[in-house]
Amino acid sequence: MSVSIINGRLIDPAHGIDDFLDLHIDGEIVVAVGDAPAEFAADEIIDARDCVVCPGLVDLAASLREPGYEHKATLASETAAAARGGITTLLCTPDTNPVIDNSAVVELVHRMARKLGQARILATGALTRGLKGEQLSEMAALKQAGCVAVSNAHHPLASTLVERRALEYATTFGLTVFLRSEDRHLRAGGCAHEGAVAARLGLPSIPAAAESVAVARDLALAEHTKAKVHFRNLSTQTAARMISEAQAASLAVTADVAAHQLHLTEMDVDGFVAECHVSPPFRTLADREALRRAVADGTIAAICSDHQPHEPDAKQRPFPETEPGISGLETLLGLTLRLVDEKVLDLPTAIARVTSGPADILGLPYGRLSTGSPADVCVFDPERRWTLNTDTMRSEGRNTPFSGWDFPGYITYSLFNGRIVYRADNGD
Repeated sequence: MSVSIINGRLIDPAHGIDDFLDLHIDGEIVVAVGDAPAEFAADEIIDARDCVVCPGLVDLAASLREPGYEHKATLASETAAAARGGITTLLCTPDTNPVIDNSAVVELVHRMARKLGQARILATGALTRGLKGEQLSEMAALKQAGCVAVSNAHHPLASTLVERRALEYATTFGLTVFLRSEDRHLRAGGCAHEGAVAARLGLPSIPAAAESVAVARDLALAEHTKAKVHFRNLSTQTAARMISEAQAASLAVTADVAAHQLHLTEMDVDGFVAECHVSPPFRTLADREALRRAVADGTIAAICSDHQPHEPDAKQRPFPETEPGISGLETLLGLTLRLVDEKVLDLPTAIARVTSGPADILGLPYGRLSTGSPADVCVFDPERRWTLNTDTMRSEGRNTPFSGWDFPGYITYSLFNGRIVYRADNGD
């Protein structure tokens, strides 16, 4: 199929493009930006007048639940949600059942994703066998099977020695290690930020030091092993400062932040709001503002969804007993564009943080729209507002604190590998 997207404002941060240019697609690749090639005839023409045309979004962290947790969500439901959210490339976390710690599970996930054809799913392999934090996984086999990174998800490692060996082993195979830095002893079963709100509500709390202590340890090991380390889901101003200093010292470290951490704080937990139970917890306003500055200056190069869909019962218990996480695929672009509304980012920078920024962290050829690039495209109207209605979400997980929020950036089309996988209608 050939497609021409005309009259739109094309923004491709990877190539510094922000202009009114047409985009021409033949099969699975972009064949021209600007004028169509000679003898090119589009099977479908999309008029993107008043819309932004940008690369399909790249999400570095999404728990897609299948295999093993289909009562929460399935690959079919979550890739449909991704398509609606303009996301064309997803890195799935390894905490499935069975765990993604061998090539058979990697191939299962990839085969299911290819069959669905809604989005590109790339696997993050387990850093340790069964995510138990003790024995290293067979990273060579995982890389050969197609894993683009390794991670222990939210599970702690048994010791700093295990972490050192894991970083050394991953470096041998050129794999980036995703670390979710948190000292489990300081966390100590907490569920909210250690501050005034948790104290007033009587909630077991997690100090900011649980993250900063772990980041310091992880940076020391990254420097010692020369490993390429990506810090997942930062939540504190101290951690952001430490990452910035490490980058200035030429350490091969990168970082991301969950979109919800850039908008909510510990105050949103007040009233025992279970939808605001996340890990790491929402921190202070000062932390949130520091994270925003780090996103703006590029210290944090990627904004991700940290998608964690849950069944309704998972959020209907006393706050400490609820399961942490937010269903975030359908609000990733909207939350990012709200940062433009609030003058935190300009539009090209915002788009970079959800396209080329995350792709470049792993050296992936996605998140860009040059000739020869994969034809992954998101088309949205930046001026048209929309309201999140949980009843119409495509994700099986409706667990979000953003129900009823007003968002900019109404998505009209998503294209994956040159095929239209989402087309808005008047009632959507």
